[in-house]
Amino acid sequence: MHPSRVATITRLESCLDQPVDLSVREVVKFMPSPLSGWMIIFTRLSCNLVLLSHAAFSDFTAKHYDADTTEPISCGLRTMEELLSWKRSEANPFNVAVVPLAPRDPPLARCPRRTLVSHDMMGGYIDDRFIQGTNAETPYSFYHWQYIDIFNYFSHVLVTIPPVVWTNAAHKHGVVVLGTFITEWTDGAAMCEAFLKDEESYRAVADKLVQISHCYGFDGWLVNIENALSEVAVKNTPLFLRYLTDQMHERVSGSLVVWYDSVIENGQLKWQNELNQSNRMFFDACDGFFTNYNWTEQSLEFMKDYSGAQRRQADIYVGVDVFARGQVVGGMFETNKALELIRKHNFSTAIFAPGWVYETHDDKSEFRKNQNKFWGLLSNYLYVHRPASPLPFISSFCQGFGKAVYWRGQPETKGSWFNLTAQEIQPLYYHQNLEAEGWLRTSGCPEDAWNGGCSLLLDGVIPATRITPVCAKIFSLQVPLALKTLVTFIFKASPGITVSLELKTTDASQCTHVDVQEVTSILTINSILDTAGLQVPPELIQGLCIDDVVWLRGAGSSPQSSPSLRLNATLRWDYPVGLVRHFRVYWRRLRGPDPRIPPGQLVAVGQAYSNLFRVTELVVPEPPALLELVVEPVIKKGFLVPESHWGRRSLSYTADLTQ
Repeated sequence: MHPSRVATITRLESCLDQPVDLSVREVVKFMPSPLSGWMIIFTRLSCNLVLLSHAAFSDFTAKHYDADTTEPISCGLRTMEELLSWKRSEANPFNVAVVPLAPRDPPLARCPRRTLVSHDMMGGYIDDRFIQGTNAETPYSFYHWQYIDIFNYFSHVLVTIPPVVWTNAAHKHGVVVLGTFITEWTDGAAMCEAFLKDEESYRAVADKLVQISHCYGFDGWLVNIENALSEVAVKNTPLFLRYLTDQMHERVSGSLVVWYDSVIENGQLKWQNELNQSNRMFFDACDGFFTNYNWTEQSLEFMKDYSGAQRRQADIYVGVDVFARGQVVGGMFETNKALELIRKHNFSTAIFAPGWVYETHDDKSEFRKNQNKFWGLLSNYLYVHRPASPLPFISSFCQGFGKAVYWRGQPETKGSWFNLTAQEIQPLYYHQNLEAEGWLRTSGCPEDAWNGGCSLLLDGVIPATRITPVCAKIFSLQVPLALKTLVTFIFKASPGITVSLELKTTDASQCTHVDVQEVTSILTINSILDTAGLQVPPELIQGLCIDDVVWLRGAGSSPQSSPSLRLNATLRWDYPVGLVRHFRVYWRRLRGPDPRIPPGQLVAVGQAYSNLFRVTELVVPEPPALLELVVEPVIKKGFLVPESHWGRRSLSYTADLTQ
């Protein structure tokens, strides 16, 4: 769509202070704008508002919103000026994580051998930059969270801020998320000389990195200085790392700062492929060391006996480049060879660019197959951690993408979609061999689902000679059980197959509930509840408001469609996010010019995963008109919230008759 007219406003007061029953009313008129050709100026009769200046709006929009559609997007910071001028008041509210770092068993600090994944894919900020999701048909997703401990989002901009969809998905699984601070080449060297020249300068940079991490809700930084440093700069680098690490620990619980093997103590850019006396000064100043990829087994043997590594072997992440660039061990579908050696010597590992399974395979429809093959080959060398949280524990196995969005077994919307924030707690994915050439496999199935985008498919071959049931392990959890606990699961089974659910506890006698049914294909869902919690929450959505309105007029993506008025607006409200799977957002026409026209039906607009949603390119009636925007909380326990608890706000708008 090529819009011909746009408008925007900003608030002078908090929208949550507005009376709930207040109707927003607008008068619109047109004037030129540097953003997309035209700007609609309007006055909101019920609130005090001002128009952003052209320059401010242009800059603000370029950073946080798609210029054509006004969709909220994630992005990094490219220059030192951007970093040092960063302000929390100008941060992107949509990119703030809504999922806190979940507890897990064992805790990261007690893991003797950890797994870090560094996600370097095609420059970063591709499909995953769209905070509210996109309709990508074959996106890259990650869902083997039980195998990894730390997720690093990597790109080659100065400050890589992880897209919030990754932070939300990782945090649900107890995985720490790191951004990247990187300098490279001649420009990087100049930046380093400027910010590492003295204590005041490096503290200013560190303070901004801490503020950004704290604001957006991720857990630390990979620091990657890949350019030579002067004598002064290299002397100040460990001091910068120590200050950054201490400040992160003070302000972000569970945070980490990890140094990449690049510069050595004399300031040369000279990758060592191991921890040694030339780079130990950087390791001693932070939480971890990520080695370069061209190591040998002799490198591992050296580090195992090296005095600087003693009592901190878990903090040494031996790098593995999945693309197998250079003289490396393993890589690609032989990455397991590298992991075998690394674990043999009891080190942690950093798996770099596992998106190789997506980038280098032309048939993207085979992504799940290639992804499962890759992580299946590594599974013997990876250590599973378990979710550790109070009840309720609920998952429908959604991987954050699919061919439709399902609700209670029926497609709510059809069409490909991708939004990692929608991903739910993932089960154990594996391939298990049985006797007599039998086998059992677990995988995601997008062809059918209960809620979300896919179900868990259990398939395999059961040998005819087998007389005992085949047990498929789905979850390993660390949750306290109430005296009365309700466990439910929903499934479909192939003809001739019976299914039962077995729940085992570690500190009590075995608990087993069996309910045998026979239907048509395989689908499972777990939902574990404390029976005392079987009630609809009393909370109401409060303070729903509409702001940051932008109007577009255009024909849309279809050449047959006529130019239409399209509403873009931000909705904000107050509700305990921890209670919900998501929010459904609707709109309806309340009345038109003819009072005899009855109100329209509610029409779905999208799903929100926080108390914030951007309505984009919503085709609405020509003015004068009155419409209503509605927000429904969909709670985790599955009970319907009565409409009296939903949020509603009406919006009336008229044409400017003076034009």
